[in-house]
Amino acid sequence: MFASSRGQVLARTAAESVSARLRTTTTAAATSSPLQHVLQQQCVRAFSASAVHQSKLGRTPITIPPGVELTIGEPIVKKDPTTYLKIPRRKVTVQGPLGELSLTVPPFLHIDHDTEARRITLSIEDREVKEQRAMWGTTWAHLNQYILGVSEGNTAVLRLVGIGYRATVEARPEKEEYDGQQFIILKLGFNHPVEIGVPEGIKASSPQPTRILLEGVNRQQLMLFAGTIRMWRKPEPYKGKGIFINDETIKLKQKKIK
Repeated sequence: MFASSRGQVLARTAAESVSARLRTTTTAAATSSPLQHVLQQQCVRAFSASAVHQSKLGRTPITIPPGVELTIGEPIVKKDPTTYLKIPRRKVTVQGPLGELSLTVPPFLHIDHDTEARRITLSIEDREVKEQRAMWGTTWAHLNQYILGVSEGNTAVLRLVGIGYRATVEARPEKEEYDGQQFIILKLGFNHPVEIGVPEGIKASSPQPTRILLEGVNRQQLMLFAGTIRMWRKPEPYKGKGIFINDETIKLKQKKIK
C-alpha cells in the first residue's frame, strides 16, 4: 500500500471541511425560521443607541430662599477666548446677606425666574447637542452653589497631622495686598515657617493649633485655596502624615522590608 502524497492529503482535507460547513449551514437554516434568520442579519446594534435624556440636575427647579435676590442682566456681546467669536452672554447676579456672586451664562441657556414662587428653572434650545446638555447641568450646579453660598456660606476644615505640625493666623501689615489681609503661618517640619496670604473673600481662623477653618461665599474659590495649603504637605500613605481637607482619609501602606 502506497502512502498518499501531500497534494492528495490537502485536497481531501479541504473537501471534508467544505462538506462539514455545508451540513452546519443546512441544519441551522432548517432549525431557525425565516423571520429569525432575517432578524439576525439586520438587527445590528450600534455602539450608542440610547435615547437622548434630559439633564437630571438641569430640569430640577432651584428654590430661592428668603433674603436672596437674583438678577438677570441683558445680553452683552463679548469675544470668546477660544473661538474668538463675538457671542452674546448674560450675567446673572446672586445677592444675599453674606455677599454677592455673579455668573455668566451661555446664549443657548434660558432662565425662567418665577418671582412669586421664588424659584428658577433652566432650559436649553436643543437637547440633541451634547455641549448644551453639559452646560445645562453645570450652570445649574453653579447657580445652586451661589445661592447656598450667599445665604448660608461655605466652610472647609484643614487637619494638620504630624509631629510638630502647627498653624496660626496672623496679620502682616508690611505684606498686605488689601486692607485687613490675613496670613496663615504653617510649621510643617521645614527649617522655616510657611506664610500663605488669604485671598480676598475668604476668612481664616485657627480654633486649634492643628486645625484651620476657612469660611467664604464662593465654594470654588474656597476649595481651591484649601488645595493650595494642602500642597505644602500632601498626605503620605506610610505614616499618615500631612494636611487633610474635611473628611479626607488615606489608606496606609506597609513598608517594604528587604
